[in-house]
Amino acid sequence: MSNFSDAFLHEAERHAAWGTVQLQAMDAAFPDAPWDVDLDTGVYQQDGRKVRVAVLATYDLSERTWMWGWANPGLRGAPVVAAAERVRDFGRAHGLTEFTEETLDLSGFADPRRAAETLAFTAMGVTGAPGYLGLEAGPSTRLYLLPVDPRIAPAGVDPLALPRILTSSTTLIGRSPRLVVSGYFDHFRMAQRQTETGISADLPNGGTVDVDFDGSGRIASVRVHPAGR
Repeated sequence: MSNFSDAFLHEAERHAAWGTVQLQAMDAAFPDAPWDVDLDTGVYQQDGRKVRVAVLATYDLSERTWMWGWANPGLRGAPVVAAAERVRDFGRAHGLTEFTEETLDLSGFADPRRAAETLAFTAMGVTGAPGYLGLEAGPSTRLYLLPVDPRIAPAGVDPLALPRILTSSTTLIGRSPRLVVSGYFDHFRMAQRQTETGISADLPNGGTVDVDFDGSGRIASVRVHPAGR
């Protein structure tokens, strides 16, 4: 991951926990099956289900290059790349060149395919999309789509699973567990209180959660206190 800028990785890590949960929900809703997408209407079909999507990017597996949907000559300015344009605009506002360069050469990464997934994941995060789809669109082309359909419900907070979710998500980017935790709480608009050694937050349906960090900044414990206890 060192080929990405610190600013980009910081942004990616903020979405690590909630984004992982959302992708799991997306994978469950759209398991591997034949699919089709109409780029004129932005309608994706799979197993009889139709949802509205936006073209985020394409990844060339042979050249190991990533092209944002807004930079694609055949789609530039089309409604189907509006969500990708939002990613570009976010990059401009926050100085993230990974979002503003038309194409990115990922061949220098130790794992270019993982780098492509990290770009898609972080774009999902900054747009608040309920997941993303990575699809084989040809022998050497992978197509990335963002769902933009309100019928796809976002994942909520599961207090019982919270210790596992927060702890396991710290390995996705692997830089700042504190940022993973605070990003999760921010996403769900959970009021949080930070100290030198931990973060406490209010659960959406009552109760609190306390996250403690050890001397190395790793999560030492996650304690959930349901309402009324």
